Amino acid sequence: MKEQINKNRLFLASCMALIVTAMTFAIRARLETVFGPEGVGLTLEQIGYAFTPAFWGFTLAMLFGGPLVDTLGIKKITWLAFIMHAIGIVWTIMASDMTSLFIATLFVGIGNGLVEAALNPMIASMYTKDKTKMLNRFHVWFPGGIVIGAIVGWLVMDVMGLSWQIMVGVLFIPLIAYAILFLGQKFPVTERVQMGVSSKKMYSSLANPLFIFMVICMMLTAASELGTTQRIESLLKTSVSNPLLILAFINGIMALGRAFAGPVIHKLQPTGMLVFSAIFTFIGLWLLTITSGAMTFAAAGVFAVGVTFFWPTMLGFVAEYLPQTGALGLSIMGGAGMLSVSIVLPVMGKLMDDANATEALRTMSILPAILTVAFIGLYLYMKKRKPVTEQA
Repeated sequence: MKEQINKNRLFLASCMALIVTAMTFAIRARLETVFGPEGVGLTLEQIGYAFTPAFWGFTLAMLFGGPLVDTLGIKKITWLAFIMHAIGIVWTIMASDMTSLFIATLFVGIGNGLVEAALNPMIASMYTKDKTKMLNRFHVWFPGGIVIGAIVGWLVMDVMGLSWQIMVGVLFIPLIAYAILFLGQKFPVTERVQMGVSSKKMYSSLANPLFIFMVICMMLTAASELGTTQRIESLLKTSVSNPLLILAFINGIMALGRAFAGPVIHKLQPTGMLVFSAIFTFIGLWLLTITSGAMTFAAAGVFAVGVTFFWPTMLGFVAEYLPQTGALGLSIMGGAGMLSVSIVLPVMGKLMDDANATEALRTMSILPAILTVAFIGLYLYMKKRKPVTEQA
């Protein structure tokens, strides 16, 4: 009897793996104060450099992992992600200076990248008729995991007064959970393999001007979202007493938005959602430069509404309109996004060291302003075009 693919279990396991990925972002944000000027003694710029491997390591893992997903299979890449995560978590617990923090962050970044490289195309291949909707549901657990990580950090360190090593060690819980859920399961092949698209066709599709445009936009959307949230502790420490709660608030809104993305996707379509997201992200970042206290939550809420649909909708757009780019196309998108974050983190740190957080936020608001114009153009260009799955 042919072994069946358990879509529900694979999807649940994927969500758990993404929770690990997301929790590392929140916990790393909390570590900024541990290793910063008032802790270990690193400058904010040095911390920015120590954190960059989380993003370019992610990028390398996705760029190399993308084509390997088609050849080695989703299963092997997923288990490699588990190994990288385990090493990275242990190394983080042992970190004591910039170098060890850098190496630990690199392993975590590679694990995170491999999770995205393997599981985005797996979900696209399992749910061919609802790619954007299911990718949004999957990516509920990126903000969801950040909420969990932010609350864990707050409870362990601020409420219970325990060590930061215990906070990092909590990551082993979802790590072991996703390993158990994936254990013994049959994995699907990628959609490119299902469609019979050759490697030559896949690589040539990467030169499509529309795909190149989306890659550039992905760099700006990811930097707008993750560049801001990754440095939330330093950006908002003069505005609110506990910036980590702002991070939890932002990601709580994002999780709810992605969980109920279906009707919004149906009404606006991916391009309409992207225009909406860019406008609200710009307004949110601008408001964060002029608010303090309780009003910071209102500004953060507007920002959260903006960035909610960025990442999964960008991936969903490529999966629907450019499926011939395969797993590599999705990996390049995610990798480009993370690469841009690795560039902006030290820049933001430098701005905060030399000027102030307001200047850093004001500079970041330029990105969604550019995206608003770009996505309006995309909306007009794509207005009469249908997804490839509907054209067949």
